Amino acid sequence: MPPEIHWPAIAIRLLLTILAGGLLGIDRSRNGHPAGLRTTLLVTLAASVAMIQMDLLIPTNGKPSNSFVVMDLMRLPLGILTGVGFIGAGAIVRKDDVVLGVTTAATLWFATVVGLCLGGGQIVLGCVSAVIGYLILTLLRVMERHLEQYRPATLRLVTTEHGIAPAELQARLQAARFRIRSMSVEHLLPEQRLSIECDVRWPSIRGASEMPHLLLELENTPGLIHLSWHPTGVGVN
Repeated sequence: MPPEIHWPAIAIRLLLTILAGGLLGIDRSRNGHPAGLRTTLLVTLAASVAMIQMDLLIPTNGKPSNSFVVMDLMRLPLGILTGVGFIGAGAIVRKDDVVLGVTTAATLWFATVVGLCLGGGQIVLGCVSAVIGYLILTLLRVMERHLEQYRPATLRLVTTEHGIAPAELQARLQAARFRIRSMSVEHLLPEQRLSIECDVRWPSIRGASEMPHLLLELENTPGLIHLSWHPTGVGVN
């Protein structure tokens, strides 16, 4: 790192920072996330400006002979990373079993590191990292849409006493590749009904919008009175 930088170098760093922050922020804005283009761009630019300021203050680094104060320039980037941690925490939202904003928080943190690289003069590292980050946000989203994932859900059935038995339901769930986390059975004696509730993980590609074929089969079960299906923990990042 050169001990002294001039305005042409500063202008190049700021321009590349704006391009990198915009590249990462476009994906967030296009997909409707709160921390979109402007937020990502400002975070990246703040990190870059902090590193440029650190370069400009290099001549004052250390402890002057006539002072007890030590100038530690590394506190600037460390403070930036700490501050972005609070912004990232605010981007993560949990509602019941659904967690949202984790990828957005990670994008802000990543954009900060890219800004630190560009502001500090590591131009190639910063630019390559920004492109890689953009490819991860865009291409891997397409891959995830075609990747089978086990998603949590709650299945509840109310049947007559002579309807489907818990052991039979368990066998049919396992045959459909469901993973049973818990199963509770309640006998409703006055009504002569049986209530079965299962917390499961089921293989899905499209997420909450997908309806398991097993539900269509269970709807035709003799003695079935009520069937409810509640996917949980399905969020958008």
